[in-house]
Amino acid sequence: MSRTGRLRNEVETYLGNNESANTVEIFDHLNSRFRWGATMNQVGNILAKDSRFEKVGHVRGQFRGSVYTVCVWSLTQQITSATA
Repeated sequence: MSRTGRLRNEVETYLGNNESANTVEIFDHLNSRFRWGATMNQVGNILAKDSRFEKVGHVRGQFRGSVYTVCVWSLTQQITSATA
């Protein structure tokens, strides 16, 4: 299992409960949920490299006292073809 396995599963659960969330919201959730937390680099890599998550847009707003543009993420819509 990868070092970020629990973090990846928690992000999947969080995005399943909330339809979408930006990177800062996911980062805050992980750091409040786990004692050891995660770095912003870990969160960015988890979201970018895991096929369960997809980037759905950008939002510009005030985070941590400064104005940033951050990505908005959601779960990938798995299209399964049903044979009729």
